[in-house]
Amino acid sequence: MRIILLSGGSGKRLWPLSNDVRSKLFLKLLPGEDGRLESMIQRVCRQLAAAGLAAQAAIVTHRSQAEITRSHVGLGIPIIEESRKRGTYAAVAQACSYLASELKADRDEIVCVLPVDLFVESDFFDLLQRLPQALEQAGADIALVGTAPSHPSSQYGYIVPERKKRAARGKKEAAGAGDGKELPWFPVERFAEKPDPPTAASLIRRGALWNCGVFAFRLGYMLERMSGDDRLAADGERRENFRGLRESSFDEEVVERCARRAALLYEGPWHDLGSWETFVSHMDGTVIGPGHVAEGSHNTHLINELSSPIHVIGLCDVIVAASPDGILVASKSEASRIKSMLGEQARLPMYEEKRWGICRTIDYAETEDGAVLTRRVELQPGSHTSYHLHERKEEVWTVLSGTGRFMLEDQIYTVGPGDVMRFPPGARHGVKAVTELLCMQVEIGDVLDEKDIERLLMSW
Repeated sequence: MRIILLSGGSGKRLWPLSNDVRSKLFLKLLPGEDGRLESMIQRVCRQLAAAGLAAQAAIVTHRSQAEITRSHVGLGIPIIEESRKRGTYAAVAQACSYLASELKADRDEIVCVLPVDLFVESDFFDLLQRLPQALEQAGADIALVGTAPSHPSSQYGYIVPERKKRAARGKKEAAGAGDGKELPWFPVERFAEKPDPPTAASLIRRGALWNCGVFAFRLGYMLERMSGDDRLAADGERRENFRGLRESSFDEEVVERCARRAALLYEGPWHDLGSWETFVSHMDGTVIGPGHVAEGSHNTHLINELSSPIHVIGLCDVIVAASPDGILVASKSEASRIKSMLGEQARLPMYEEKRWGICRTIDYAETEDGAVLTRRVELQPGSHTSYHLHERKEEVWTVLSGTGRFMLEDQIYTVGPGDVMRFPPGARHGVKAVTELLCMQVEIGDVLDEKDIERLLMSW
């Protein structure tokens, strides 16, 4: 079985720690098994590895998040880069094309798609390994996973079982749990995507489950759907031909149009960490970073990525979050309003993680000669940037501490504290750290155009 992990996010709901590049998936705030903090994507990949599924996994993400994804998951899992964000349908289509054209996967192989922001326990991944059996037993084209709702929420989609099977579902579940042959699957009548609370309550009374966002199908089934979609190329490198697709979901384009659908029930804990209120409930402790929450500030959390301490006194049920992108002080129940306040306008990320280290934006200014961007850049020992060029901007790096090397037009030079590296527009260049390398980087020109980069070598 192949695993496709869908990764992305706009980085608004957990602002200011999240931004357009570092979405909630990459916030290292959750307690890991080794005692260190880990991100959501690291947690899911660790659980996949423990279940023996990581070797069959690939991650689909927008190219702007490829670097940070690599820094969190390492080199063991392939990353499929999307050139544009067009929703889960385009992401799954591109992943299936990758499996068929690049990995030569068999059309009968089962593909399991799941989001990387799942917060579940290890038994969930045991259930995933039974999806191929559920597809066969149900004679279905698509299998899903649902969990029993705890309350009528408008934040989730609902899986509605067929009427004639609802009464029998409990008996089948009991039988499936005991004999190891029959699974507790049930046929699906329809979906209801994020209904209002009264409608959600009605669906729950009819036996509906929350949709966990997991889809399993045979690769050939999806390839056939793609071949019948005139918005996709019929041949050639199909994964490069998604310009005709509008943004849409896999549910809308495929699952809702599928006649033969089945679902499995997951009875363990399942959480959507999509708000500060739910996210902090899974953290250890109430303070991360410099600062203090005074006694009496009940159910208040402080997360501070700045160097200056923050002290919280006399505030209850509050989230205080600070990063180079901004500062949020909000009641936990109202903190999600930040998403609408930020709007749709693109923002310059002030903090970015790369596969080689991190960079913090210190200053941005518009001048008569163009824009000037100043960053503090840290490269981990032995890591390096790609060997690349920019057509419309110049870079000047000053080494503050550490030793390293840089390549400029195929010539390699050694640098140390006080040395300056200058890369004019169009110059091929790359920087490598021998020890931990701390630099001040100044970009001059069209500094906000993320597309102005041509990577020549990822390793050199």
